[in-house]
Amino acid sequence: MKLVSYKTEDSVHLGVFVNGHIYNLNSCDKLLPDDMNAFLQGGEELMERAKKIDAQIKSGEMEPKMEVFFELLAPVPFPASCRDGYAFRQHVAAARRNRKVDMIAEFDQYPIFYFTNHNAIQGPGEIECMPDHFQKLDFELEIAAVIGKKGRNFTAAEADTYIAGFTIMNDMSARTLQMEEMLLNLGPAKGKDFSTVIGPWLVTPDELETYLVPAKAGHTGNAYNLTMSCTVNGVEVSKGNVADMDWTFAEIIERCAYGTDVLPGDVIGSGTVGTGCFLELNGTGLLNDPAYQTQWLQEGDEVEMEITGLGRLINIITKADTDFSILALKK
Repeated sequence: MKLVSYKTEDSVHLGVFVNGHIYNLNSCDKLLPDDMNAFLQGGEELMERAKKIDAQIKSGEMEPKMEVFFELLAPVPFPASCRDGYAFRQHVAAARRNRKVDMIAEFDQYPIFYFTNHNAIQGPGEIECMPDHFQKLDFELEIAAVIGKKGRNFTAAEADTYIAGFTIMNDMSARTLQMEEMLLNLGPAKGKDFSTVIGPWLVTPDELETYLVPAKAGHTGNAYNLTMSCTVNGVEVSKGNVADMDWTFAEIIERCAYGTDVLPGDVIGSGTVGTGCFLELNGTGLLNDPAYQTQWLQEGDEVEMEITGLGRLINIITKADTDFSILALKK
């Protein structure tokens, strides 16, 4: 099942995406809430009711009115929190090699994550950026899991049952801001908190069962053979596979839930796939050829991400009508 959040006039709604059309779930079953957060908080009971409607629409048993005029939003427009992991060894190793530092041994000992701004989540469409964001503006190609039930202190062997679904994630990054503040060893902040994009819909795990593959040796949890790609203005710049994750979502979520609650609607990103951002691509290019022409996102660029089974996430980079700069405020 593909769950969507969408807007008509000034109201946000919950629907299912079936055969190229969106159908409102609440109009099909009044016991289903009309927003994603309330739906996820209802747990497995509401999920099963929605799956029944989805199946009835697909079979033709139910023919509800389809939505015509709407704006597609992030599938979880107002997440309870947003974390981002660091699951792809290829990306971490390449980034460290490009900085001429050794691969860090701790990567293979435990998964890590950071919290990013859950109030800056957005979906398909325009991404408005401030002038400082355009100082080395970057995409990051990722997959994200969304939590579907409350839990705490559970093991990786149990963690996959806490996942309501998966979606594409673009962790937008302003690299100049990020590089400056990271010198203070407090983690990414202003370089990351202006936009994190997810979408176009939330795909339930049962739809991805045919793509299941074994996790990497020594790891626990589900892994999926899903091709990932990103194009900028129609030119492919990144390609990878979800199966390349060294740390599984189950292992990342196990760590997230240690000593604290994970909640319905929590968004947890995988971290960047190998080749999945200009920072890595530019660094590798310059390492191999000092004359390499670096690339960063510019106003008007179209960024399109695609993951097998999860659809396509398309955004246009726009510029805010201001010259206000926090970089200019440095002492």
